[in-house]
Amino acid sequence: MNKEYIMITTTFDNKEEANGIIERLLEKRLVSCCQLSNITSSYHWKGNIEHTEEFLLQMKSKKSLYKEIEEEILKLHSYETPQLIAYDIVDGYKSYLDWIEKETK
Repeated sequence: MNKEYIMITTTFDNKEEANGIIERLLEKRLVSCCQLSNITSSYHWKGNIEHTEEFLLQMKSKKSLYKEIEEEILKLHSYETPQLIAYDIVDGYKSYLDWIEKETK
């Protein structure tokens, strides 16, 4: 089992904002890879049920870098309470995990 690597997810309502954060995280070598997808989100917010079009960002990195990634995202994210969730990568293709290791600081 491997607990050194994580996938982090967050969402945006603005693709340009997401792309700006992606560039910053990659430039600082905090993440090795980012994937941005269009999604529809439904959730409770301030007493209402909301349905919105969003962009889901998935990032791969090292567990040891999570706090730095969180700080960078929170500095730039426009949401009052952004989703920031980290999932342990419990196993994976060794060459891919080695690549995450090589591409992050």
